Amino acid sequence: MYLPTHFKQENLPELFDLIEKNPLGSLMVTYDGEIEANHIPFELDRSAGKSGLLRGHIAKANPLFTLLEQVQSAYVIFHAEQSYISPNWYPGKFEHHREVPTWNYRVVHVKGAIRKIEDEKYLRGILARLTRQHEAPQAVPWKMGDAPNDYIAALLQEIVAIEIEIDSIVGKFKVSQNRSTVDATSAANALQNQSPEMAESIRKFYPR
Repeated sequence: MYLPTHFKQENLPELFDLIEKNPLGSLMVTYDGEIEANHIPFELDRSAGKSGLLRGHIAKANPLFTLLEQVQSAYVIFHAEQSYISPNWYPGKFEHHREVPTWNYRVVHVKGAIRKIEDEKYLRGILARLTRQHEAPQAVPWKMGDAPNDYIAALLQEIVAIEIEIDSIVGKFKVSQNRSTVDATSAANALQNQSPEMAESIRKFYPR
């Protein structure tokens, strides 16, 4: 990843926060010159390993299930808010017109050792925790026990747990840090209604 110093984010709690708020990761492995890509909702365990642990599940019908007999490393990208930035939001545009559009975004890239775990109890634990987390906003949260036991048991036979022990983790928080304070403030104000998350990130991560 191209990573200018002013966009590099290495604060681990901030990186973990991004993953937990945006848990759908783009998981990639390479094998025999090809890239196998999948999109997996992950559970993050901040305390496991040296830099955290990701847990999830895949279908046994997924080609990745077989590839994990040989593949041992993975790359995962987590995306947070993103937004187009118009030159019209920079005060200087109206003076010298030497401005062009750009795009702001926040991402976290993770590398680590990947493996599948064929243990039903372990798998049930992952599913139960993911369900509790993402059902929490519901007025009446769904839980695994709401479905018939035989139905859940049959589905469990079709999936397998995976985990990725994080070896390296880095963020690219491109939120106008390369602009003047006036430009960054103006962009944040312009985004307040259409992308309040990006407006907040510009204000939070702009150099002080």
